[in-house]
Amino acid sequence: MQKIIIIGNGIAGITAARHIRKNSNDQVTVISGETDHFFSRTALMYIYMGHMTYENTKPYEDWFWKKNRIELKRAWVTSIDSDQKQVNFDGGEVMKYDKLILATGSQSNKFGWPGQDLNGVQGLYSYQDLELMEENTRGIDRAVIIGGGLIGVEMAEMLHSRHIPVTYLIREKHFWDNMLPQEEATLIDRHLYKHGIDLRQETELEEILDDGNGKVKAVKTKSGEVIECQFVGLTVGVHPNIGLVKDSKIETDRGILVDAYLQTNIQDVYAIGDCAQLKNPPPHRRAIEAVWYAGRMMGETVAQTITGHKTEYNPGVWFNSAKFFDIEYQNYGIVLPQCPEDSASFYWECDDHEKCIKIIYKKGTLEVQGVNLFGIRNRHEVWDRWLNEKRTLDYIINHLPEANFDPEFYKHWEGEIQEKFNEEFPDKKIGVRKKGLLEKIIS
Repeated sequence: MQKIIIIGNGIAGITAARHIRKNSNDQVTVISGETDHFFSRTALMYIYMGHMTYENTKPYEDWFWKKNRIELKRAWVTSIDSDQKQVNFDGGEVMKYDKLILATGSQSNKFGWPGQDLNGVQGLYSYQDLELMEENTRGIDRAVIIGGGLIGVEMAEMLHSRHIPVTYLIREKHFWDNMLPQEEATLIDRHLYKHGIDLRQETELEEILDDGNGKVKAVKTKSGEVIECQFVGLTVGVHPNIGLVKDSKIETDRGILVDAYLQTNIQDVYAIGDCAQLKNPPPHRRAIEAVWYAGRMMGETVAQTITGHKTEYNPGVWFNSAKFFDIEYQNYGIVLPQCPEDSASFYWECDDHEKCIKIIYKKGTLEVQGVNLFGIRNRHEVWDRWLNEKRTLDYIINHLPEANFDPEFYKHWEGEIQEKFNEEFPDKKIGVRKKGLLEKIIS
């Protein structure tokens, strides 16, 4: 029986633990200094907003771990000795392992701004960050958020829920336009304005000003404007949390380097989730993918290898999802901010400017490469199948109702999308779905 240690109790580490237990009787210990139990990190914002309690964010009851013989240890690991195959704790304790899985997650970025370490300035990643935000935003008059990413918009929604005015500084022309094409980025700009967010495009932070007592009193932009505030959210992305292995023999770059089996350069040491960096990522995936879905798949994969079924990490079609206030977002496949020269896009936007679909396809063949969906829910398994089967734009538009996942009494928009397609591709006219019935087109 192997002794397996997993450092980190996020989605990657816990998925690995669960699947190791399913496949073996190995001894499994999960170590985390953050919390006693696994919780849904993406739900942190809802605790702050009063929609959930911390207990509500735990997918498994507290008895689950003992029943399934998964040991949980609340502690901070300070170093790893791969020669002795042991981890060292901050209190001097050591623990031996046969196999070690590193699932240490991410850390919030900082870029050396003057004042970035003042009281009232923080990122949002861990449960401790949430507790700090609760303390830092109590009784404040205004907040400033720096950085146009997913964590930033979540923080804006959190503050907005407590009626705290928010000024949101992004250096780009539109929100998240390093990831989104202009139409979608502009749609989110409008939605943020609608919710009263003071969005400042093409505005960069110069420094964070001290009130004289070590607390933030304002930010100064590179244009010289001073914006008074008592809280600054630094949401300029995250980076792999690899401090634990920096002084070890484990190879790192931006993340902990792993091969196709998620193993490091050290025998019996693996890395998964946000902290892992693939040495040779598949052509359609990035070397580091700090998303929930990738962490879960890595956890499942490494569990197979560790329990005797050597398995390469094969993440398949890229998928991501998020929420921008009221607008849900889904992305399948590859949709770049700038459409490649050999490709084109089909775009439909609803009259309310809060729902849209963009499909990227190859010129000539019409083979679909990826899709962005805003305000419309589609089924993951359907889009995954279409992209793996290399379906064409006309095929997908014709079968679009099959993917719809909106609730029963929601209005469905496939008919309008199909009509737009017929306008742009009159030589490929398809049937139009209206009010649940397929109306044949009479040429």
